[in-house]
Amino acid sequence: MTTLIRPTDTLTRDALTVLQPGFVGTSAPDWLLRRIGEGLASVGLFGRNIASPEQLAALTAQLRAERDDVLVAIDEEGGDVTRLEVRSGSSFPGNHALGAVDDTELTRDVAAELGRRLAACGVNLNWAPSADVNSNPDNPVIGVRSFGSDPLLVARHTAAYVEGLQSAGVAACTKHFPGHGDTAVDSHHDVPRIGVDPEVLRARDLAPFRAAIDAGSRAVMSAHILVPSLDAEYPATLSRRILTGILREELGYDGLIVTDGMEMQAISATYGIERGSVLAIAAGADAICVGGGLADDDTVLRLRDALVGAVRSGELSEERLADAATRVRALAHWTSVSGAADRSGGAPGTEIGLVAARRALTVTRGESYTAPLTEAPFVAAFTPMANIAVGDETPWGVAAELARLLPGTETGSFTGADAGALALGEAGERRVVAVVRDAHRHAWMAEALNTLLSARPDTIVVEMGVPQSPPTGSLHIATHGAARVCGLAAAEVITGAP
Repeated sequence: MTTLIRPTDTLTRDALTVLQPGFVGTSAPDWLLRRIGEGLASVGLFGRNIASPEQLAALTAQLRAERDDVLVAIDEEGGDVTRLEVRSGSSFPGNHALGAVDDTELTRDVAAELGRRLAACGVNLNWAPSADVNSNPDNPVIGVRSFGSDPLLVARHTAAYVEGLQSAGVAACTKHFPGHGDTAVDSHHDVPRIGVDPEVLRARDLAPFRAAIDAGSRAVMSAHILVPSLDAEYPATLSRRILTGILREELGYDGLIVTDGMEMQAISATYGIERGSVLAIAAGADAICVGGGLADDDTVLRLRDALVGAVRSGELSEERLADAATRVRALAHWTSVSGAADRSGGAPGTEIGLVAARRALTVTRGESYTAPLTEAPFVAAFTPMANIAVGDETPWGVAAELARLLPGTETGSFTGADAGALALGEAGERRVVAVVRDAHRHAWMAEALNTLLSARPDTIVVEMGVPQSPPTGSLHIATHGAARVCGLAAAEVITGAP
C-alpha cells in the first residue's frame, strides 16, 4: 500500500517544530530567526546565552518578534545547576536541600519564585525538576540534584515543585524518566545500565513521575539509560516500550515528552544524533533537545533533514511526526495563554532561597567546638571534577562569603593524593575551614580530611554534597548543595552572623 506523504514544506515545518536547539551568543543569530520563521517552535538557552536578566529579557523579546508563542527553554534547577546565575551561583538551594527540610510548602514557594524570575525574563519552559530517586549514593551525575533517596519524599516534593513552577506560567519538564538515580555512570559520557527488577523500578523510580503527572507536569524528559528488564536493546530515550508503553499507556501521561541532550555520548557515540533523533521520535518522544554542545544551523538542518528523510523512506511514520509536532504546538499555546507573569526582567521579589538554605543546614558541634570564628581563617576547598550538568564555571564554596564577613580570609583549592598536606602547609597557623563535596565518593578527599583533622582537630568541615560520612571536626555543617545561598548560610553559622 502506498503511504500518502504531505507536501515537503509541511513535513519540513513539522520536523523543525520538534527540535529544541541551542545557539551561541547573547542575542539571536540570523540563522535561528530564519528557522523560527520556517517553523522552529522551541529554543534552548544555556549559561553562555545569559549575561543579565535585562539582556535575557531582550533576547527572548527578539525571539518572540519572530514567533509570539515560541517555547524558550532553560536548564534552571537552582542549586548546583544554574544558568540564570552561572557566574555567581544560584540564589536558590537545589532539590537535596529542599528534601532535607521536607516542607512541601517551602518547595512550592521556592519553585514559584524561581518560575516568576524565569517568566520575568521571558523563559516559559524549564527542564526541571529532577525527579530521580538518589538510591545509589555513588551516583556521579544526580546526587544533590535529587530531593533524596526516599521515593515518597521525592514524589511529594516533585509534585510541589511542579505546582509552584507552573503557577508562574512556566512549564515544568520533570526528568529523567524512568529514573537516573540508581546509576554509577554519567550518561554524558556513556550509557548507564540499571539492573533492577521491573517491580522495584515501578515502586521506587516511577513513584515521583506518577506524582508529577498527577500534579499536571506539562513535559517529561527522558533519560539515556538502559534498563534491560524493560528493554534490552534501546536506552529509554529510544525505547517505544518505555516511552509509549510505560509513560504513555501505563502511567497515562499525555503531555510533551522531551529527550535529554542528544549530543550526550550515550546517544551520539552509539547511534549518532541523526539516527538517534529518528529513533526517539518513532519511540514516542515529541521534542529533540540538542544544543549544549552542538549549537549551530548545520546541526538543525541535519536533524530536520534526517526526520524528513525517515518519513520519506517509511522508517518514521508521518502520523507520529505530526503528532509530536502537535504536542509541541499545544505546549506553546499553553505557555502563551498561561504565561501572564510579568516579562519585564524586574528585581527579585523575595529571599525565599536564602530562607530555604538556612533551614536546610545540618549543624553538628563537636566536643572541641568553643565559639564562632572571629578571625579570618584559611579555607581549604577540596575540589572534585564537576559533572557536565553542573559545569565547572559556576563558583561554589564558602570562601567568598567568609571573606565578606571576616575580611582577610584566604583560600586555596586542592585536589589529589597530597591535598591535605598541601592545605596544611598553606594554612600556616590560621584556623582551617575545609570544604568538601561528596567526600564519600572520593578516597583522596576523605584522606585529605583525615590528614587535616589529625593535625588540626579544631578544623571546621563544610560538606556541600550529599552527606554520608559521620560528622567530623569541631564544627560540621552539611549544606545539602553548593548553591551560593548554601555557602552564605554556612558562613553565617561559622561566624555567628545574625
